[in-house]
Amino acid sequence: MSSGAGQADPALLRLAEAAGLAPLWQDVYGRRHEVKEPVLRSMLATLGLPCASPGQIAASMGQLGSEAQAGAGAMLIATVNEAPAFRYAGSPLYTLTLEDGKQYIGRASPAGPGRVSIPAIGQAGYHSLAIGELQITLAVAPARCPSVGDLTGRRPVRPWGVAAQVYSLRRAPAGTGSSAPVWPGWESGGDFAALAVLARHAGQSGASALAISPVHAMFSADPQRYSPYAPSSRLFLNAAYIEPSIVMGAQAVSQAVGQMDPAWSCAAAQDTGRVDWHHVLPRRLKLLRRLFDNFLQHGPADLRQKFAAFRQRGGEALESHACYEALHAHHLAALGPASGWQDWPSELHDPRGPSVGAYAAAHAAEIGFHVFLQWLADSGMQLAQRHARDAGMPIGLIADLAIGTDPRGSHAWSKQGEMLAGVSVGAPPDLFQPRGQSWGLTAFSPRALRQTAYAAFIETLRAALAHAGGVRIDHILGLARMWLIPQAASPADGVYLRYPMDDMLRLLALEAWRHRAVVVGENLGTVPDGFNEALRRKGILGTSVLWFERSPETIREPDSESGRAREPEPKEAESVEAESVEAGAFVPPSRWSPYAMATPTTHDLPTITGWWAGRDLEWRGRLEQWPGEQRARQADARQHDKTALWRALLDAGCAGGPGAQPPCAAPRDAVLAFVARTPSPLAVFPLEDLLGLAEQPNLPGSGGEGEPAHPNWIQRLPVAVDEIFADADVVRGIAAIKQARRRA
Repeated sequence: MSSGAGQADPALLRLAEAAGLAPLWQDVYGRRHEVKEPVLRSMLATLGLPCASPGQIAASMGQLGSEAQAGAGAMLIATVNEAPAFRYAGSPLYTLTLEDGKQYIGRASPAGPGRVSIPAIGQAGYHSLAIGELQITLAVAPARCPSVGDLTGRRPVRPWGVAAQVYSLRRAPAGTGSSAPVWPGWESGGDFAALAVLARHAGQSGASALAISPVHAMFSADPQRYSPYAPSSRLFLNAAYIEPSIVMGAQAVSQAVGQMDPAWSCAAAQDTGRVDWHHVLPRRLKLLRRLFDNFLQHGPADLRQKFAAFRQRGGEALESHACYEALHAHHLAALGPASGWQDWPSELHDPRGPSVGAYAAAHAAEIGFHVFLQWLADSGMQLAQRHARDAGMPIGLIADLAIGTDPRGSHAWSKQGEMLAGVSVGAPPDLFQPRGQSWGLTAFSPRALRQTAYAAFIETLRAALAHAGGVRIDHILGLARMWLIPQAASPADGVYLRYPMDDMLRLLALEAWRHRAVVVGENLGTVPDGFNEALRRKGILGTSVLWFERSPETIREPDSESGRAREPEPKEAESVEAESVEAGAFVPPSRWSPYAMATPTTHDLPTITGWWAGRDLEWRGRLEQWPGEQRARQADARQHDKTALWRALLDAGCAGGPGAQPPCAAPRDAVLAFVARTPSPLAVFPLEDLLGLAEQPNLPGSGGEGEPAHPNWIQRLPVAVDEIFADADVVRGIAAIKQARRRA
């Protein structure tokens, strides 16, 4: 066991446990760590639990007890046909009002000291329970989320899909078969019209799903913040992806283009193969503002009514986001890039305060413009999902839900009581990031979730599923625990904070059924014991990635003095036929999990072509992430891995050819078939792999301005969406996928 807390104050440890902090944790090597006492004290203080003295510790313990009692009365969460039990002392008479309006009167039964229960409820939904003086929301969830089979039914080919980075999509120029004009300002950078075209062609090619990168709201006034996994708000959409003619029509957009000044009209972005958001986003917003001003003056009555209805449905959350966007743009010039609401004058920190109200009244047009942008964006997403379903996709879009939000953004400003402050979400040291990771994001406060009947979590799920047939939850391990790092601390000096996983999984199942959506969890990394089994019970697919589907082999700890090694823990047992696989070999398709989405790679990992060519190794060498000797070892290891993969492809019957030596060119079609042969209920293939591209969308740890920074989140596809599924290589790859899925 590593040193850490040592002889930590027992009262402090009890407070930490009560607050959900884990004083002990185990790393990927099996070593147990004690969290340092200063880290615990810092984290408790950050969570609003003073602990500098015995008196403060006692008071904080009392505060947690009071919160637990109050939170128990906010929401009761149960599963269909499970008798809800809860803490209560009083008259046992109750009235249960179901979501459909039906009422039942009954008497609660004793269920242990200080607890009562009511009979099981067979109807899922959000019901209301009145007992004594309590009014409790009773959420009754189905036993599991919808399965892929629930949505697709029986099909001759096992379901498969494609994955796309929305920003990377390009449409063909007008007059070359594009279904909509490519307006000035839209020559570079994806949009919802391109996504709709892609969805139509993917569906016509037989895909059941289209998994997309996050489309959360970013910072429209600050185009340098374009990482889709660091959004301003997960409740709203990225205005950069708007295609205005979807709602306004080509004539209105064309008129607005004609009204723009010559400098704007001549400022077309050059096609460098990368999206220059610094140039593209301001240009798009200028045209959209002109369109909005025209809309206010002489917009058609039916569109005005739709806009008003959208604004009314959005309510306070929409108005707060629009107000943030206006305030952020107002202060950005003085405060500079990467600033946030914490840098504004203090009177503007409260989104419901009088100063913010006065600003909103004085800048109604600005706020209305940002509401208008969300209306256009929402309509674009709706169109893309409609195209997917009309083209025969039983699932359609699979939205991507980021793990958290930028603490300087709209969500953190407007929902301050629901979010953690003063910490960053990240990951402890592991095999691939030996120093740990700090993502610079904030996340929900588990205490606030309980006290507010999980309103923020439910609201976020509904936003993600509004126009999608599925959702991928990034770092779904965060439903069980989050690695939190105090400000200015090393990622290694963090601590796990537990989350109410069982309640959150039940609510996830309830919302998934209400939206008829599949749920996929990115469960890679340091996985808590029993977590994957919990996902299976709830019908949530995990994620199986080719590069990680290797038989166990010795894992050596970095910088180990003794050089001793340890065998990793075996994977949880799967209900598949056992086969003998040598250490380090790629697991054959039949051994892959039937409870996970299968994919060759992810946005953070090499493409098939890039992995085979060692493109990722080349980048890490260029970025000096490895010393020279380690670089040579990695190159040798990759050659060994290529041989291992080639043998696996041969053994699975996915490749043919003389001998066991791997070919020079990446065996892309064979790898696609290999992944497609797995028993996974859904196999998803990135467009980068279908097109044989070498560059991965994101190389973690390589951000920054200038050279030699990797071009994270800005690379464009070389082929227009109108033409992807007519490309000879793509046609051949999809044929290999379909044939393998028939045999899976």
